[in-house]
This record gives sequence, structure tokens and C-alpha cells, in this order.
Amino acid sequence: MQRFVKLATSAAIVLALAACASSSPDVIQRGDAQRMAQVQDGTVLSVRNVVVDGSQSGVGAAVGGVVGAIGGYGGSGVQREAQVLGVLAGVAGAAAGNAIERFSTKEEAVEILVQLKGGDRRAIVQAKAGETLAAGDAVVIVTTGGKVRVTKAPK
Repeated sequence: MQRFVKLATSAAIVLALAACASSSPDVIQRGDAQRMAQVQDGTVLSVRNVVVDGSQSGVGAAVGGVVGAIGGYGGSGVQREAQVLGVLAGVAGAAAGNAIERFSTKEEAVEILVQLKGGDRRAIVQAKAGETLAAGDAVVIVTTGGKVRVTKAPK
């Protein structure tokens, strides 16, 4: 039973750490610090709310499957029944772990349609930030290492 509790605690910690990963435009990744970034001026045409689907890396399913299998195996004193219960609980645990991972990594975001100074248009999806963008706002599009973020232009 102690082994099951330790494993369940480890699973909870892994899922909690996965949920802490941020894609907020207000958070700069360490690898992007002190790097030259390309900046383009533009004007916001529209902003709409979207949801970025959660990730399915397999960690949630793996942890859920192991926890379920161990819990199910310990559910019966008869060897054959314990094996069957372990398999069934492992499958159920994997499905539950996958769903938990997907739900916990889903995030609210915005899709921003921007008109660049040269006339081109760009659509950028980013996590909701501390600043609110609206149609007509002057913005800069900052591109660093293939990652793009939109922020209000300095006045």
C-alpha cells in the first residue's frame, strides 16, 4: 500500500509540473534571453478568444496506467483475479491519466490578426497576457528563435 501511495504522489507531482509550463507572452524562456530578435510594426485588425488544446505527451497515460495496474492488482487475494483486475485497472488508469494531462495543459489564448506596415497580414495565436489588445492598437511582432509574440508598441 505504501508503494501505491508513493507512486500516486509521484504521478501527481509529474502532472503538476507539466501544468506549470507556460506559453504566456509575458514569460521569456531562458534560452531566448540575450538574443537578437526581429521586430515588425503593425496594427491589430481583430482579436478573438481561442483555446489551445492540451498536450498528450504520454506521461499522463503511462503514470495513470502504472498506478491503475498496481491498485487493481492489489484489489484481490486470488492470483488470477488480481492479474485481470490489474490489467483492467491499468487500462482505465491510462485513459484517466491521458485525460487529466490533456485537461491540465489546456489554456485560454487569443488569435490576433495583424496588418503589417508593408500591407501583409499575420495571424498569431498566443496565451492571454497581462495587456489587452484591441482592433486599432499599434503593436510590434517580436520573433525570437522561431517563437513569435505580439505586444503593444511603445509610445
